[in-house]
Amino acid sequence: MGIGIEQFVGNWKMTASDNFDEYMKAIGVGFATRQMGNMAKPNLLVSVDDAGVITMKSQSTFKATEIKFKLDEEFDETTADDRSTKTVITLENGKLVQKQSWDGKSTTLEREIQDGKLIAKCVMDDIVAVRTYEKEA
Repeated sequence: MGIGIEQFVGNWKMTASDNFDEYMKAIGVGFATRQMGNMAKPNLLVSVDDAGVITMKSQSTFKATEIKFKLDEEFDETTADDRSTKTVITLENGKLVQKQSWDGKSTTLEREIQDGKLIAKCVMDDIVAVRTYEKEA
């Protein structure tokens, strides 16, 4: 198991979301889906198996998504807003960096642990949304 991934393993509950509507607009999410996305407070469940396959589940009343991946290996992802992306996730300086590419565009989701909280930064061009998660006991 790669150094660093274990700090992300667990069940995380979203406690704050900042600028997410602007981020969804920037990646091209329609109004109705944004309304639901803004209301959703997803839980993030991260686990790793013995083969190094990481599972990341996002569960909310709006939608549940699940991706399984190995670090540094590109895979096909269908996002919560139904984009089909080519995605690669790397671990850089303790940050889990998820890069999604579709239709000539790309966005980056950076997750890191700060003060025991999981901070997810969603970046599209010059728009940055920050979502904060706290670990559930």
